[in-house]
Amino acid sequence: MKKQNLGIILIVLGALMLILSYFADLVDYNFYNIGALLIIIAGIVTHIVMTKRS
Repeated sequence: MKKQNLGIILIVLGALMLILSYFADLVDYNFYNIGALLIIIAGIVTHIVMTKRS
C-alpha cells in the first residue's frame, strides 16, 4: 500500500462511520459523529500533505 492512499482511506473510513451510525441508530450520539468528522478532516489534510510532497 502506498502512503499516498492513507488520506483517501481515512476519508472513506470516516464516511463509512457516518453511514453506519445512521443505520445503527447512533445519530444522536455527538461523540461518534465528531469522531467521524475528525477522521475525515485528518484524511483531507493527510491527502493534501502527501500530494504536495510527491
